[in-house]
This record gives sequence, C-alpha cells and structure tokens, in this order.
Amino acid sequence: MSNSKKFDIRLLEEGSTWTAQITRRKTARETIVSKSETGFASEKEAKAWADEALVEFLATVTARNNRR
Repeated sequence: MSNSKKFDIRLLEEGSTWTAQITRRKTARETIVSKSETGFASEKEAKAWADEALVEFLATVTARNNRR
C-alpha cells in the first residue's frame, strides 16, 4: 500500500461481485476514481488487483511528473 494520502483504493461489493477502484483526492471533500476494475469473485482478489494496480499507477504518475 502507498504512503500517499492523495491516492488510495476502494473496494465495493455489488451483489455477488466486487469492484476495485483507485481513487484520488481532488480536494478535502471531493474524491475522483482514477482507475476501476469490476467482476472479482471475492474481496481478496479485488484487493490484490487494487494493490498491484496502485503501485503501477503511482510509478506512472511519478515518472510523468519527473519529466516535466
């Protein structure tokens, strides 16, 4: 998991499936979904995907910011 307060993961149960989201804090009151994946059979699978995707997402964002 990231130490960043700006990016986080959110897991949602929708019926019998789970959705994993990578969220970004826009302001203190507003959160934006940056990336999402649906159709996981269990919470454990969704969390595993979200943790892996968050690491990749942060690496991409950091590389993009360093180029500027």
